[in-house]
Amino acid sequence: MDSKQLIRALADRSGRSSKDTETLLNGFVSVIKNQCSAMNTISIPGFGSFEPRKRMERITVHPSTGKRILIPPKVVLTFKMSSVLKKQLREY
Repeated sequence: MDSKQLIRALADRSGRSSKDTETLLNGFVSVIKNQCSAMNTISIPGFGSFEPRKRMERITVHPSTGKRILIPPKVVLTFKMSSVLKKQLREY
C-alpha cells in the first residue's frame, strides 16, 4: 500500500475528503518526526510504540580488505508492536 492508497482508505473510513486526510496524515508524520528527533518515545494505543535509540560508535572489520573501520554513533528508530496488534496478527 502506497501513501495515496492509504490516504484514500483513511478518507473513505473517516468520511472526510482526501485533501483533509492528507493534511492530517502529514501533520501526524511531522509530530512523530519532531518527537523522535527530540529522543521522545511515541506510543499509539492498540498499535505500538516508536522509540529512538542511540547506537554507540563501534569498530568493525571490512570483509574484503581486512581493514578496521570506525562506525560513528547514530540514532535509530525502533518500533515495538502492542500486544493487541500482535494478537490480531497471530489470529490472521
